Amino acid sequence: MKICFAGFDLPEGKVKFQDEKVINLENKFAPQKTTPFYAEFIKNDFLNCDAIFIAQDRILDLLILDMEKLETRRDRTSDAGETKLLNKCLEFLEQEIPLCQVQFSEEEMAILRGLAPLSLKATVVAAEPPAINDVIKDVLEAAGIVFFYTAGKKEVHAWPVSEGADIVTCAGKIHSDLARGFIKADIVSYDDLISVYNLQEARTKGLVKLVDRDYAIHPGDVVEIRFNI
Repeated sequence: MKICFAGFDLPEGKVKFQDEKVINLENKFAPQKTTPFYAEFIKNDFLNCDAIFIAQDRILDLLILDMEKLETRRDRTSDAGETKLLNKCLEFLEQEIPLCQVQFSEEEMAILRGLAPLSLKATVVAAEPPAINDVIKDVLEAAGIVFFYTAGKKEVHAWPVSEGADIVTCAGKIHSDLARGFIKADIVSYDDLISVYNLQEARTKGLVKLVDRDYAIHPGDVVEIRFNI
C-alpha cells in the first residue's frame, strides 16, 4: 500500500507495520520466515498512491484539485444524473469533506470510479502528527483493510484483504492455485491459537472450524486452505 502524506514530516519509503499479532505468532512458532505488512510512504503525490494522510491545514491542497476536475466535468456533461451527482460532490468538497467520507449509491460509485477524484481514495485528515504506525493503522481502517494470517514453523505471514472478503478471495491472496482448487478452509481465531500449543491442539479442543467458500473472513483469522489442483 502506497500512502501519500502532506503537511507532516514523515519518513519516505517502506515502513513495517508493528502488528502485535505477527510479533506474537512469530514468538510462538519461531518460523523460518516472517512476512509482516509494509506500507510505502510517498510525499505530496496524491495521484500515484492508494491512500492519503494529510494535515488539516493542508486539506484544501487536495480538495481543490477535485473541485477543479469535477467542475470541469459538470460544465461539459449533458447528463442530468451526472450533473446532480457532481453538484452533490462539490457541496461536500466545499465543506472540506473528502469524498471517501460521503455515502454514495452503487450507481454513483460506478460513475465516480470512472472520474477518479483523488479524495475518493481512503483519506485520513489529522490535526497533529501521530506515530508512524498509528498512521498506517488509521489508513488501513479508513480503507476497510483487515488482516488474516497463515502461521506455522515454515512461515508467519500477514495478509491484507478488504473487510468481509470471502475465503476464496483470501485463498487467492496466498496463491492463485489455492483459489482455483479451493475445497474448504480451516479457520481458528488468533486469540484461540495463541492460547494453545499449535493448530493440532486447537483442532483437538474444537477451536478450529471447517468452512466453505461462502465464509466471510474475520479480522485476525488464522487460515489453512484445503485445495486440490
